[in-house]
Parts: sequence; C-alpha cells; structure tokens
Amino acid sequence: MSNPRFDCLAESKILRDRRSFAPPCLANISYSQELKQELKQKSLSKCGVEDVHDDLELSVNAVKVLERRYLLKDDRDAVVESPSEMFRRAAGGAAKADLRYGGKKAASRAGEEFYRMMRNLDFLPNSPALMNLGTAVGQASACFVLPVEDSIESIFNAVKYMALIHQSGGGTGFSFSMLRPKGDAVRSTRGVASGPVSFMRVFDAATDVIKQGGRRRGANMGVLRYDHPDIIEFITAKTRDDILQNFNLSVSASDRFMRAVKRGSDYELINPRTCEPTGKVSAPDVFNMISLSAWRGGDPGMLFIDEVNRHNPTPSLGDIESTNPCSEQPLLPYESCDLGSVNLSGMVDRSGEIDWEKLREAVRTGVHFLDNIIDVNHYSLSEVRDATLANRKIGLGVMGFAEMLIMMDMPYDSKEGLRTAEEVMGFINREAHMMSAELASERGVFPNFEDSVLPEWGYDSLRNAAVTTIAPTGAISIIANTSSGIEPLFAISFVRNVMDGMELLEVNRLFVDYARKNGFYSKELMRRIARSGSLKGVEKIPERVRRLFVTALDISPEWHVRMQAALQKHTDNAVSKTVNLPANASVEDVSNVFLLAHRLKCKGVTVYRYGSKHEQVLYLGGSAADNSDNSISRDHVSAESEYAGGCPLRGHCEF
Repeated sequence: MSNPRFDCLAESKILRDRRSFAPPCLANISYSQELKQELKQKSLSKCGVEDVHDDLELSVNAVKVLERRYLLKDDRDAVVESPSEMFRRAAGGAAKADLRYGGKKAASRAGEEFYRMMRNLDFLPNSPALMNLGTAVGQASACFVLPVEDSIESIFNAVKYMALIHQSGGGTGFSFSMLRPKGDAVRSTRGVASGPVSFMRVFDAATDVIKQGGRRRGANMGVLRYDHPDIIEFITAKTRDDILQNFNLSVSASDRFMRAVKRGSDYELINPRTCEPTGKVSAPDVFNMISLSAWRGGDPGMLFIDEVNRHNPTPSLGDIESTNPCSEQPLLPYESCDLGSVNLSGMVDRSGEIDWEKLREAVRTGVHFLDNIIDVNHYSLSEVRDATLANRKIGLGVMGFAEMLIMMDMPYDSKEGLRTAEEVMGFINREAHMMSAELASERGVFPNFEDSVLPEWGYDSLRNAAVTTIAPTGAISIIANTSSGIEPLFAISFVRNVMDGMELLEVNRLFVDYARKNGFYSKELMRRIARSGSLKGVEKIPERVRRLFVTALDISPEWHVRMQAALQKHTDNAVSKTVNLPANASVEDVSNVFLLAHRLKCKGVTVYRYGSKHEQVLYLGGSAADNSDNSISRDHVSAESEYAGGCPLRGHCEF
C-alpha cells in the first residue's frame, strides 16, 4: 500500500521543469513532453494545487507557493488566474505610471517589457507587488519604518498604523529608543513607566492577530540604542521562545560603543526623557551579553547605526534609526520602499561568463518598474505617502548569487568569489544609478534632491534618493527556482514539506547536471547527500566539486561576513545576510562575527546557530521534530514550503 505522505515525493521524482534537470532515477529515460506534463499535473494534484493552470512550467513548489499566497481567487477561494496572468496583472499595474510621463504608447511598451522580464524570471519585485498590483488593494511596497514617540497616543497610533500596513502585505520597523525606561516617572498619572519591552509585547500581540491580507505573516524589526537604560532587558527579551515571536531585534550600536568594547571601558546609560545619565555599564559586558543572546537564539542582531547614517542621503531630514524587518532597508520615519531582485543565475551564458548586456537590461527594467510603483502605489497612510514621494527610495537587489558563482565555476568562499561579487554589484549599482538619472531627466529629481548630500557625492540628478538594496528574497526565489538573495545554498538535496504531510524531493539542478557530466552520478550517492544536504565528507565526489557546491554550514563565519561586506561596498542601502553557524559554534564565534562585520563596514549583521531555537523551518538529517501525533526521526534534510535560504526561523526571510 502506498503511503500518501510520500505520494507527492514519488511523483516529483519524474518531473522536469524548464529550469531544472531530470531527477536521478530517470537519468537514462526519455519522456515525451505530453507525458511529462501529465505527470506534473498529477503531482500538482497530489500537492493540492490541481486548479492552477501552470502556463509557465514552473516547479511544483513554485506553483504551490503561488497558489497559497499570490494568485487571485474568487469568493469560493478558487484560483482565477495563472502565473503568467499574475505577471501580466502586476506588469500592467506598474506600467500605469508611464501614462503620466509618456502616454498610452509608453505605458504599453513598459507593460510588455515588465511582463517579459518577469515571465522569463529575470527580475521579480517584492511579494506585495505581485500580490496587490492591479487589484483594489494596490499596496505594493514591502518595507516601512514607523516612529514611536514617548507618549501613549504615539505608541498606540503606531500599533494601528502597523496593523494597516501588515494587512496590506508590508513589514514594519520601529526604534523604541525614545520610550522612557522601566520605573521612570509618569507625571500625568503619578505612576511609573513599564519600559520599551513591555510595549513591544503589545505590538507583538497585535501582529499575532493581524494576518497580512490573509497571505503573509506579520513581521517587525525592533531597535533599541545601546545606551538606553533598558538595554539589558531588550537584549535578553527573546531568550524564551514564546516572547516577541513576530519581532527581529537589533541593538543600535554606535562607533563609540564599539570602541568602548575594544578598550574594555564603561559607558553611560542615558534616560531619553531627561537626556541625563542613569548609571554606567561595562561595554564588554553588554557586548558579551549581545553575543550570548544571539548564540542562544539568533536575536539580537547588531545595527551599526553610524555606518548607516554615513550613507544617509538626506541627513537634513534627520537621522535614520531603524530598518525594515530583515534589516536591509534603513528608512526615516514613515518612509516606505519597494524592492525587486535581478536573478543572477539567469545572467550567465553557456560559456560560464556573465552576459553583461542582459544584466544591464534587467537592471534598467527593474529600476523603471520600482520607480513606477511609487507613483501607482496605494498608500494606507498619508504620512507614508508624503515621506515616500519626497525621497522616492527604491531597492534593486539580486537573487541567485550562489548559483551564478557555481555556473562560473567559482567557490562561494574564495577570493575570486569576493572579486566577482564586487564586480557584479558594482556594475549593478552603476547601471541602476544611471537609469535613475535617466528617469530624473524625463520625470524630475526626487523633491528633496537639492537638500540631500547627493550633489556633494557627485550626482547631478537622481530620481531616487537610494537605488540598491540586497533583500533575502524568500518566496520570490522559490518562484524563480534559484538560490535566495546572496545566501549560499542551504542544501544540495532535501525534502520540501509542501502541505498536510506531503513531501517533495528537491535536488539542486546544477549539481545533478554537474554530476552527470563528470561521471560520478548515482542513485545511491543522491540518497546519501539527501541525508545531510552537504557534500562534506563524501569522498566519492572530487574535492574541486565539493569546494564548488559548498552549503551555508560548510562555510566559515569569516567568509559569510566578508561576502556581505564585499557586496555592501556597492549597495546604497543595506544587505540582508545571515551568518549561519553550526550547532557547536561558540559564543566567541558570534562575538568575532560582530567585530569583523563592524570592522569591514557592514551596516548590520545577523547570526543564527543551527538548532538554537526549538522551532525552525529547516532541519538537518538525523534530527528529530515533534508533530501533533508523534515524534518523527528526520532521515533527510527537510525544509518548510517557503524556506529558500538564510536564517531558518519562521518570518525572518519573507521579504
């Protein structure tokens, strides 16, 4: 008798979509296109997506992700559009901005260009754009920062605004540094303040209730300055798994703090209400506590706030104090930003070289698309609309970086990998700014351009105050069937938990092809790799291949940081990157990551030690996890349906 839990897995072994290779068990068998399509349809049916017409021949998991969160549905919850129709809807929605600047012909031309780029999976915008463009919701931005001032009215206004943004698919960031510390006086009630962390729990509870348009989990970033009197409570706030589950946390650390850490000196804590010192603490002790808490559960990360503000294009409007949930987008209060990513795995030609002209076209189209969103976007709040239109920040980034390096025969953790990272991102950054300048000549500079520092930085005109960002690209990299953002591969082979116990075997398409071409492919080898996900220690595979197909946990922490720093050099905003650590990593390893990231001028850094949280979205082979019925021993690497790489905690990599 067949086991229904593995039906989806069994069917998936005989699939081949347009971006992947035939699976191991069918290496020498040829199927007709009709049979392949029939088998794929059966697999889709097993996975609960039989009502989706996959007119783009995407992977089974991509179709499942689209069906769950992206494709439009009728009142009976039945899917009413195909993947290509979704791209057509989003392209048409974004192209409406061209009506204002070039008329119907320009809008029609832009719509076709946007559609072609998305249909070919060369560029995809952030999830809210795919979900909401061309619909009544119309909110297409992923990133927001909201102010929280020291009053009950401001705090609960921020909660309300957060709920509206989450409902439409966005994520929110907050700095709680202005809130008076726990125990401080509240003159209006003759009581005492409960402190920032207690109010963060209110935001967390509200997020738990609000499902983002019924399709996305709520996500927040909480930031607190290193010199706030409640900094220790903040650092240790998530040591329990059930506290602040909808928040990522970052300590806002200045250069002064980092110098004090290195010198071993004390520093003063400052009450934000009075601006008076409340006492002194040891900088090394606080830093060690940050490292210990991050070692225990991934939070907090560190936000190097002085480095962020050295690159603030509009300092006359104030300092940047917070970022979006995944920390790649520093923003001023009420600013929002729309993101999009070029698929680098589609930019390598057959000879293993980068197709620079194709990349240039994707970058230019991406900047055009993202700038258009600012004009057609439906803003939930007038304050957000005004701040966003004043600076017009966009965030063009990349996905498929790890696969691009593999296609170019370069190990991720190598000097040539770093050089290529700088070369590629330098090219993208230059081309993106050139396109922004071209748009400025046609449409005008962003309103605050003359008050910005961009003229001092050598720019004559720009349409956007910031142009490039590197986001984690969780779901959209699954749609594109490529690696997430700039993250390394998280596994060579693994089992994808699709739905209701159904499991889908996935093997990296590049590795299967490489193994066949180099003569070491076998079914037994594939089964062995699926148990650990890594090639480490597999002696049957040549050393140079093991070096090429390294996974996140194979790579030393230093190389993770150096890669992030290399890409940050050519990125306006920030870079979302998780430094993945093995379970046996030490607290000192975490400290060294933080120190190196600051020295190399990263704007922030996040670590995650495998297994440090009870509940993850990625499990290595041989680990155990509980379900509602019993404890299942996981013989293979397994991942949840929308995990694509980076931090294996739910909600950390969704934008």
